[in-house]
Parts: sequence; C-alpha cells; structure tokens
Amino acid sequence: MNNLKAIKRVNTSSGSNNKLRSDGLIPAIIYGGKDANQNISISKKEIKNIVSSDTFLSKVLELDIDGKKEKVIPRDVAFNVVSEEPIHIDFMRIVSGKKVILEIPVKFINHPDSPGLKRGGVLNIVRRKVELKCPAENIPNEIIVDLAGTDIGTSIKISSVKLENDVSPTITDRDFVIATVASPTIIKEPEKPAEGEAAAEGAEGEVPAEGAEAAAKEGEAAKKDDKSKESADKKPEEKKPAEKKPTEKK
Repeated sequence: MNNLKAIKRVNTSSGSNNKLRSDGLIPAIIYGGKDANQNISISKKEIKNIVSSDTFLSKVLELDIDGKKEKVIPRDVAFNVVSEEPIHIDFMRIVSGKKVILEIPVKFINHPDSPGLKRGGVLNIVRRKVELKCPAENIPNEIIVDLAGTDIGTSIKISSVKLENDVSPTITDRDFVIATVASPTIIKEPEKPAEGEAAAEGAEGEVPAEGAEAAAKEGEAAKKDDKSKESADKKPEEKKPAEKKPTEKK
C-alpha cells in the first residue's frame, strides 16, 4: 500500500488551483462514506509514477491528511490535453463492510510451462482487465491466470480463475473468456511436386542438375556443327565476265 501526504485545501477557485499546480501540487477531492467531501492537494512528484501505472484506478492508497490517515481508491484522473500531466484526482473513501466495483488488471504467469506456446502458439488476450465486485477491505491488486498446461485451442474462462473470498465478477450471466491459446499464423509456401511428377517433368525436357554440364557441352558442339554445315552449303558466287562494249567504227 502506498502512503501519500495530503494537504487540506480551503480555496477552490481556478486561480488558486493553478497556483497549486505551478507549485508542484495536484488539486484533489475525497468523497464517499458518511463524512463530507474534502478538498485536498497532493505532491505531483510523489504520485506521478503511480498515476502512470495500469493499476492506479484499482490501487488502495493511504492518505496522511495533517496527521489523520484515510484509505482511499482513485476513481478518476483529469489530464492536461497538451502536457498530459495530471491536473485533478478524485478519491473515494474505503468504508469497511461496503463493496466496491473496480476493474482489476489480469496478469498471466508460467508462459514457459504452456505446451501450446512452446509449439509456437499465440496467447490471444481477450480481456486485460476484469470488472469485479470486491469488499472495500479486500481488493486484489491483480487477477492471476496460470498458463501451465495450456495447449493450442485452450480457452481460459473466468470460471478457471481463482478469486479471493467475497470477490466476484460483475458479469454473472455467462462464463466469459479471458484469453485463448491460438494456433500460430503460418504463411504457406508453394507446394513442391511429388517425386513422380518431378521425374515426369525431367523426362519432358527438364535437364537434371547432374547432367547440366554435359548437356551444355553437347549444345555447344551442335552449334559448331550447324555453322560448319551452313558454310559448306554456301557456294562462292561466280563472277560474271565484264560485258564488252561494241566498238564504234569511225
């Protein structure tokens, strides 16, 4: 559990809140239970790492307000649209005996012990968080899903997950899926011809690799023979005698 110091905030004007932010503080409010709503401010530096975590809105915090400690749960965070810095936080008091509804993150363990993942399967996460109804004093930090023994085609449902006492999902009308171990995505290569087909293709004119060199030599020899035949067939052109021009008698 994280312990944070908080300061009571009397002035709630926008100008006062902007001054707090420039001083490194975040305006906040605590509500719920029988006590009245209380305006406070907390150090941005102390809460910055917690706010950025996925479990912030389901994490129990203990605020020290001028020496008085109070357990709360963050319920909402407002961020600056430009800087993305937190500018306001809503906290809800934890009242003993009451139940709260929270989205609890799912954590998967024992990936190496999954036969399906070992064979190249893929963990397809359907729900990264599950909404649970929990006692205010018994809020789980995470839901543990054990992947040991899961094979390709396995569907992990909420009924197979061990939840603590008095903790139950808000969805009660069906046994919903949290994750599956799916088959790997395979890119099919062109099918290779069978041995018989390959032999037939070779017989139809495809030259086997081991005879390629001999075939090349035979081809070159055939070309030389063709050229010699062509030269033998061609006879030298006979030169015609020059025609004698008749002599003119003078």
